Amino acid sequence: MASSFGGINTALSSLYAQRRGLDIAGQNIANANTEGYTRQRVRMQSQAGGLNPGIYSTTEGTGNGVAVAGIDRGRNQYLEARGRTEHANSAYLSSSKAAYDQIESVLAEPSDTALQARLHDMWDGWNDVANNWQDPSTRSALIERSNTVATTLNDAHTSLSNQFDALHGGMDAYVDQVNTLAGNIADMNNQIVIAQKAGLPANELQDQRDLNVMQLSELAGASAQIKSDGSANVYIGGTALVEGFQARKLELTGPVTLDAVNDTDQVALEWTDSPGLKAAAGGTMGSMLDTMNSVLYGVAKDLDTVAESVATTVNDAVADGYTIDGTKGDTTPFFTGTTAATLKVNITDPSQVAFSSGNPADPDTTVAAIDHGVADNLSDVGASGTGPDATYQAIIGRLGVSAQATQRRSEIQDAVTDQVDTSRQGEAGVNLDEEMTHLLTYQRGYEAASRVLTTIDSMLDQLINRTGLVGR
Repeated sequence: MASSFGGINTALSSLYAQRRGLDIAGQNIANANTEGYTRQRVRMQSQAGGLNPGIYSTTEGTGNGVAVAGIDRGRNQYLEARGRTEHANSAYLSSSKAAYDQIESVLAEPSDTALQARLHDMWDGWNDVANNWQDPSTRSALIERSNTVATTLNDAHTSLSNQFDALHGGMDAYVDQVNTLAGNIADMNNQIVIAQKAGLPANELQDQRDLNVMQLSELAGASAQIKSDGSANVYIGGTALVEGFQARKLELTGPVTLDAVNDTDQVALEWTDSPGLKAAAGGTMGSMLDTMNSVLYGVAKDLDTVAESVATTVNDAVADGYTIDGTKGDTTPFFTGTTAATLKVNITDPSQVAFSSGNPADPDTTVAAIDHGVADNLSDVGASGTGPDATYQAIIGRLGVSAQATQRRSEIQDAVTDQVDTSRQGEAGVNLDEEMTHLLTYQRGYEAASRVLTTIDSMLDQLINRTGLVGR
């Protein structure tokens, strides 16, 4: 038979449990706007009475009240893993899109001040010389227009180099951030494992750790695996960054300038404890590496091809020509340098422009020997299918296609990421209306338990203070 005082303990256990539920609902409401916070739920269980009854014992089948079995986090590990993957992809494409936008703004095609228009003006300058070679001003204008072409290529290369330098500096900062986050996650792993072994809740620590892992996913494409002891292993490209309570470090290696990058020596992330072992990063850092090693390097090489084509085409043509005073064109090349960074116009005097196929200084010829053959041939280069213009147009076409494809992929990926985040928020986010309902539920439970306690107190008062008073 149950004790007359057993009901007090039952009611008291309900008071404790309902109050705990009120506390957790209040915690959820307080952190409704806290980044990374996961809603928590009180898990209650009935306390059974007489778990190991004797053979001849009897029981009324009632329990001993309620107990808080634990505080659960509303996290779905599958959705969290999916979220990390999608956020990494979104960060990669967003960074790539920004890089392409900056490159397109540097080249600024199509416009009246871009390289394509400058090349057109230069070939028109040769046409003006061909039509009016007697006027020195046409040759002066040609030199200025050619200088503009060279300067445009120089400036484009400088802008690409500056973009490379900015990305490299950003990578240095991101490497430090990744190493710091990895160390924090390893420390939190230690605290979480100790807390769980001691039977203490570690939900807030797990929220902070998950937030750091998500940041690592966006930065470097990290993935995570939760172990049975509550710790999390974090991986970059399949290699452990954090394993249990230990964290490894990354470092940035390779060229520090765009001009130093080549097909075999490129910027890379390596593990400090394993020199030469590269980390296959994704996310923002993976995009930045690809931009420096592939996109910027490729565009710079393409511009070098255009610069070389311009210099070779013009220099080869004027090498067989003559200036107005009969000097052979091969004595003074029109352009020097064969890269976008080094291309320069080599002449400043209009009389040095070798535009004539015949030698005006030849005593056996007449003035008719001065013609516009070289200038006329160069004026047609712009319409050629194999000249620098065609090469540059092909480059701009490829760049435009890549930029547009990246933009579309980024938009699609953002939509996918938003959908996954909505699902994650549905599982882990705080719903204020739901929490208000829980508050009322726990409040009513607390009030009911209080009434049970009051009723039992009244019964005991009757039993203790009033029993045996009849007839006195």
